[in-house]
Amino acid sequence: MHSALVTGSNRGLGLEWVRQLAGAGWRVFASCRDPAGADELQQLAAAKPEVSVHPLDVTDAAQIDALAADLAERPLDLLINNAGVYFEKFDDDRVGGIRFDEWEETLRVNLLGPARVTEAFADHLGRGSRRLVVAVTSHMGSIAEIGAAGSYAYRSSKAALNAAMKGLSLELADRGIGVLLLHPGWVHTRMGGPGAPIEPEESVRGMLRLVERFQMGDSGRFFRYDGSRLPW
Repeated sequence: MHSALVTGSNRGLGLEWVRQLAGAGWRVFASCRDPAGADELQQLAAAKPEVSVHPLDVTDAAQIDALAADLAERPLDLLINNAGVYFEKFDDDRVGGIRFDEWEETLRVNLLGPARVTEAFADHLGRGSRRLVVAVTSHMGSIAEIGAAGSYAYRSSKAALNAAMKGLSLELADRGIGVLLLHPGWVHTRMGGPGAPIEPEESVRGMLRLVERFQMGDSGRFFRYDGSRLPW
């Protein structure tokens, strides 16, 4: 049985990753900041014995290390770095409407979180058979595709995540661990909003196809959920 760790699995894309992986027969370690408040995830875990729920705030290094220690004897085939935040608030009296405290928090969650989790679970992945890290990123992290002002915190966090994961793909290659950067599309979740045209089921189904056909030649590359390449 293949095994996967999913961060930010209490709702939206993370919950759908857990649902589809479990449905395909994977052993899933589903993590989120507040398991007690994750009703849908808890219901899924109650119905699927292959799913277990674990507390994990990706900005908390001690929690990351604790989970890595709890799962120390477990080989890991797939790490889904899904947890993320998006702030869209503006101060009218400031150029750019930037709130730097929210920018810092965005970087802590969207950039440093996945980097910390990947580092903590590299040994687990090294003992697995699939050995793949997925970073759920965004086309908004593509510098080539910036065509409008705004969303500075989110854009910069995803561009930095892409750069970090590209670098990690080179470092981890010697251990046979691949890294895949995936844009899920504009998805109908709380983050994506009610106008988003893609449902989580379709997005994750497409991303899982990319996981299933992954080869090391794709490590460090940046794809949309439909398999098309994205520019840096």
